[in-house]
Amino acid sequence: MYLVRLLFISLIIFSSCTLFAQKDSTDVKRLDFTGDFRFRVEHDWNSINSNGDLRTDRSRLRYRMRFGLRYQLDQVSSFGARIRSGNINDQQGPHLTIGGNNGEFGLSQIGFEKLYYQFSSKKFKAWIGKNDMPLRKMNELFWNDNVFPEGIGLQYIGLKNKEKALNQFGINAGHFIINSRNGSFFNDAYLQIIQLDFKLLDERLSIFPGYYFFHQIGNFPDQQHEFLLDYKIFHLGGEYIISQKSKLRLSAELYMNLQDYTDQEGITDAFVDQKEGVVISAKYGQLKKKGDFIVDLYLANLQQYSIVDYFAQNDWARWDYSSINASGSRLSNFRGFELRLGYAFKERFNLILRAYQVEQLVAIGTSRENGSRIRLDLNIGF
Repeated sequence: MYLVRLLFISLIIFSSCTLFAQKDSTDVKRLDFTGDFRFRVEHDWNSINSNGDLRTDRSRLRYRMRFGLRYQLDQVSSFGARIRSGNINDQQGPHLTIGGNNGEFGLSQIGFEKLYYQFSSKKFKAWIGKNDMPLRKMNELFWNDNVFPEGIGLQYIGLKNKEKALNQFGINAGHFIINSRNGSFFNDAYLQIIQLDFKLLDERLSIFPGYYFFHQIGNFPDQQHEFLLDYKIFHLGGEYIISQKSKLRLSAELYMNLQDYTDQEGITDAFVDQKEGVVISAKYGQLKKKGDFIVDLYLANLQQYSIVDYFAQNDWARWDYSSINASGSRLSNFRGFELRLGYAFKERFNLILRAYQVEQLVAIGTSRENGSRIRLDLNIGF
């Protein structure tokens, strides 16, 4: 543990020196704007809760708006920000339900999901603030794309040679503060990540092992926890591109939480060994230009403590923490599938249909929960 702490302290010092000890370069001073809008139709049915009761079927119309800017200060230095719609206390959920405000046609919340300063060179990238998670991943079943960590992120891209068996090598790392507890840095709830990224066989094969350490985080989100615990997650991911022309590819990701919960207060015998997860997917096509389409299939089996559920996706089912007055989903301890179909009307203008079926692995009440969901998303970006 001491070596891990020393490594991240060294990374923070190194990146800080890199950020501020730059040579003068030609000013670029370019301001870029980006944005997107999503309209969603969603229906949930055939869902049993933990008491064995059937949840009422639910249909919703939803939407999301995001608007961002990035200012390029010079050739290596930039800063940026982005705002989004949605409950600002829910890191996973930027979508608003039409007619879902407390007041009739009430105003909607807007918050910052990105605020960062970034240094970028050909081989190295570092940012401080709140920005994208610097991880290579094939889906959102471990980390939700809508969750933007706060702290420092680092990326390094080393060897890049298509003539060699190893075409590219990279390192992703970071130290992110989940809850500041007004003590020393190592008394905070935090996440430390380190991931290696290999590309081989003319970049058709990707292998990306990683280790993610969550320090003293709550078993529930939004400070509603009953106890604190650590996660020590080993991750092994891989993707193979079968056809470059059709973009047919297969991927698999394995998660193993190496933390011993035998003496962990609050974790019952039924869950003490629920620490492994696997996700397999097959993807065909892409959505980059007019006429493009996709057909994707995801299969998942994620035990309770194989991931941190309130940082993962909230798409597959309507399981959440609303019963304890907390935001976020609790989508671990399940198996299921997602089928995804999509069509591009033009660049950054597409329609995606998603269908889900899930079932709980270990019951948290008298019955195992399940659920069925279908979504249709219209996405427009600029």
